[in-house]
Amino acid sequence: MRNAGRFSAVIVICMMVCLPRVYSQADAPQSRNVYFSNKDKSIRFGGTLTIPANRKSFPAVVLLSGTGKQDRDGTMAGHKMFKALADSLAAMGVAVLRTDDRGTGETNGVYETTTTKDFADDALAAINYLRLQPGVTRTGLIGHSEGGAAAIIAAAASKNVAFVITLAGLATSGIEALKLQNSAIIDAAPISAYDKNRHHTITTLMFDTAYRYAYTPELEPRLRATYAAWKHADDSAYAKDKAGEEDHMRFFLESYIRQATGPWYQYHLRHNPAPFLQQIKVPFLALNGDKDIMVPYKENLAAIAGSGNPQVTVKVLPGLNHLFLHCESCTNEELPRLKGDIAPEAWTAIKNWMQSFL
Repeated sequence: MRNAGRFSAVIVICMMVCLPRVYSQADAPQSRNVYFSNKDKSIRFGGTLTIPANRKSFPAVVLLSGTGKQDRDGTMAGHKMFKALADSLAAMGVAVLRTDDRGTGETNGVYETTTTKDFADDALAAINYLRLQPGVTRTGLIGHSEGGAAAIIAAAASKNVAFVITLAGLATSGIEALKLQNSAIIDAAPISAYDKNRHHTITTLMFDTAYRYAYTPELEPRLRATYAAWKHADDSAYAKDKAGEEDHMRFFLESYIRQATGPWYQYHLRHNPAPFLQQIKVPFLALNGDKDIMVPYKENLAAIAGSGNPQVTVKVLPGLNHLFLHCESCTNEELPRLKGDIAPEAWTAIKNWMQSFL
């Protein structure tokens, strides 16, 4: 983690717990289905454009989803973060475009062969579509998780991105993000310290091997060799340390190899967001929950705060997980049992920051 003392931006602990304003029916936003294509016409996007009522001009944002095929509402474990954001932003005077991911709903394409760079290109196609809409004055991006990484790439590439908001948006290198995420997941798992150490060891070995041999023909054989060497040493140690005990630990080698040899994973491993962050000079808000085990906040916000952009604001939201919901165990298994679509204080942080664009 970089030295926090060198940052010009300050990490703020946001303690406000406010409910969104209730709007009258006359101010209710209007939504309609829209369709547009990317530059080479290979992808046709289906989405929803939500327009604020009673306004002749307004800023507009594109919502970018995180890893995994999601619909335009950003549905994750039953929670519709993007629909909630679209309705609330439009009610305060901001137009919102949200689309189905590639290979989902009314958007064509193959999600599984798409990289974060492709998602960034999709974001710019959406920006170009928004700029053609009557009343739009400026356009920005709001990205959740990997969508934040795509927003950073897109914002660095286009002067048409006037502001950026990342919600647990990935801002560390891909290899670091994978290690931080898996470390947090393992540490939160209800298993023994002995097994946690074994999981830490094998995942680190496999990540480092995948990183070293990404984009080469040696990737799969090297992964198999790394796993075989670890398994031999681990079996010997377990037989000595846990004589007579049944071993319940599993590392799913074949599924990992299928993932690691795919284009998305190799791009993600080698991705370094630092050069992109350094090119962004527009207003930038970065939010993270301090209970997020998918994108741990300290390293992530430190990377954004240290980017050299004087218009960066970073905030830690206490008690919130990766979906910006209040949690108890804060594991992924808990997500379907949680209530709501986005915590009030997360919405308040976004709303207060966006006021200057109205």
